[in-house]
Amino acid sequence: MKNITLSADEHLIELAREEARARKTTLNALFREWLEEISRSDERRKKAAEVIQRMSQYDSGGPFTRDELNER
Repeated sequence: MKNITLSADEHLIELAREEARARKTTLNALFREWLEEISRSDERRKKAAEVIQRMSQYDSGGPFTRDELNER
């Protein structure tokens, strides 16, 4: 695992430490979870863009009116 050094407002660091204590974990563990979440959301965004790109090749059948879209 690689180490990094961060700078942040002292008050924010203390609030984050309090949150870590409340979750019975460490600030380091919370930070790793945050990094993982950021990485996953970027992957999800890329996958969604790929799906939208692939779907754009299909014709929806033309423009529909609002009434046509809401017909049941």
